[in-house]
Amino acid sequence: MPRRNVPVVPQAINALEQLKYESAREVGVQVPPDGYWGHVAARDAGAVGGSMVRKMVQIAEQTLAGRR
Repeated sequence: MPRRNVPVVPQAINALEQLKYESAREVGVQVPPDGYWGHVAARDAGAVGGSMVRKMVQIAEQTLAGRR
């Protein structure tokens, strides 16, 4: 099955992974030791994803505000 979530900027993959682990720690989700997130509960995965989106929006807003 082809991968659907391909980053627009491939160089951002490492930064997104770092953001995922940082967000997981902040919301109190146990990070899988083997790196496989398939066994994480949907509720926990959603909390991590939501936290990531909030941070990315905040970064984008700060970037846009700095350009004006």
